[in-house]
This record gives sequence, structure tokens and C-alpha cells, in this order.
Amino acid sequence: MTRVKICGITRPEDAVTAAEAGADAIGLVFADSPRRVTPRQAREIVSVLPPFVDAVGVFVNARAATMLRLAAEAGFSTIQLHGDESPALAAQLPGVRVIKALAVRYREFVNDVHRFADAGVSGILLDAFNPRARGGSGKRFDWDLVAGARCAGALDGAPPIILAGGLTPENVAAGICRIHPWGVDVSSGVESEPGIKDREKMLRFVASVHSV
Repeated sequence: MTRVKICGITRPEDAVTAAEAGADAIGLVFADSPRRVTPRQAREIVSVLPPFVDAVGVFVNARAATMLRLAAEAGFSTIQLHGDESPALAAQLPGVRVIKALAVRYREFVNDVHRFADAGVSGILLDAFNPRARGGSGKRFDWDLVAGARCAGALDGAPPIILAGGLTPENVAAGICRIHPWGVDVSSGVESEPGIKDREKMLRFVASVHSV
């Protein structure tokens, strides 16, 4: 079954609703964003998560020491690198799982997938390119680039692929059928406003994923 991460959680009640809807993970953004949380907010959100629902800390071009400190303070064990981080930095994060987000613009994204695979990351999140924002833009990328790479065998041996970028309750099933990802990641597609999740949209999103 395709896993679901609901990113950009800013309130404990939204984390609870995400878990009740069937999400496998929630994302806590520590980068410049309307969805940014403080370490205290992150701790409060993590504290209400039930068993088997993970928290992921999302960072953009942060220092390794900063990310590890916040992971320990807030109580999460997965770090998502959503900036211009290098494979070398990904390898400097012991004791946590690492997901690397990559913007998909050209077929050459496959080269970056394998560079980070060699660095030992646990997953690759594929997102739309946006020069003004890192995630949460509501923009889709060309799914055919990934589908073509998979059909050609170019993603053989890659870490688990997570589909992101412009996903909504209405299109996520089509994305899963086209790309066959290990998981999907949604933020703005289940919001009533930036940082505030919509209960019905979260329920419909997870239901759409589980329908495939």
C-alpha cells in the first residue's frame, strides 16, 4: 500500500486528524515558510502522535548539527533535506533516516537520485521545481519524466520514491497509477489556508490513495 505523508503540519489538532485519516507520517517545516514551526510547537505536535505515525523534520540548507539538535529536542528521527544539500551532507547525519527532495525538471534528475542513493539516503522525494519556494507550491511536475525513467530501468536500485508536488485528493490516484511511488507527500493540497489543514481534504486524500 502506498504510504502517505501530510507535510506542513503546524497544529496538534491537525496532526491528530492526519493520523485518524490514515496518514503514515506528518512533516514539520523548520525552513522559511508560512508552515514553519518552532521547536516548542514541534515537540507539542510530536507528543500527540499515536504509535506507528512518524514525524519528519523538513529543512532547507541547514547545518547538520542544527538538524540533529532539533531532531533530538522535538523527538523525530527522520530528516528531509529540501534545499541544495550535497550527498556529503546527507552522509553526515548519523542516527536518523534521511529523505532527499529533488526538483524534477529534466531527465537528468536520475543522476541526482543515484548520487544520493550512494550517500545512503532512505528515500527520494520528487517535487516540482519552483525558484521562489521549496515545497508547498501546489505545482505539479511532468510525471512522464519519472514514468519514462522507471520504464527504462533508470531507477532500478534507487531508494524508495516519494511523489510530491501539486497533489490533491482529485489527482493523487492518477499520480500513483502513473509513477508507482512508494509514498506520496501532500501539503497545500489539503489546506484551507497555508499551514492550516482541512479535515475533509485530508480524509479524502488518504481515501484516494488507499483506493488505488
